Amino acid sequence: MNSYPYMIENGAGEQLTFTRRISDADGDRVEGTARVAPGAGPPMHVHYLQDEVFTVVRGRIGFQRLGMGPEYATQGSTIVFPAGEPHRFWNAGDEDLHCDAYIRPAGNAEFFLAALFASQRSNGGRHPGLFDVAYLTRRYRREYALLGIPRLVQRFAFPILVMVGTILGRYAKYTDAPEPLRG
Repeated sequence: MNSYPYMIENGAGEQLTFTRRISDADGDRVEGTARVAPGAGPPMHVHYLQDEVFTVVRGRIGFQRLGMGPEYATQGSTIVFPAGEPHRFWNAGDEDLHCDAYIRPAGNAEFFLAALFASQRSNGGRHPGLFDVAYLTRRYRREYALLGIPRLVQRFAFPILVMVGTILGRYAKYTDAPEPLRG
């Protein structure tokens, strides 16, 4: 378990600081801040079990829901992506975007994001390593999906990559990975 606060970065202009994990009547949630460099942001993705909420503190955020055009928001605006809604966001301004954010229920969001960010950072910030993406998206497929990767690749090629990665010992770093949630 991590102690708070702690920061992760992906080497491509995204930095998340997890500030606390709290429980209340609606379940647990992880809170934090996001700092995103101009033009940076995650690809289209979905959290099947979690709501993701951003409040813009400074800057201009661009965001898009699957099948819809881009939208934009500035300081004081709150954007909610309900569980199961595919979305992406990016810094649509010329200076760093700063948002307060939370994910509810927290689930494995911290582990999943930290592992993806570490893989991307070790890969020069371009994208997470293929073996890591295959492992993480297979293991947590009921919780998260990266929609830029074709379904056929995820369904047929990723299991083979995970098998090869296991044989090659690529996943020793995930020995203590949390169990996937059942949604």
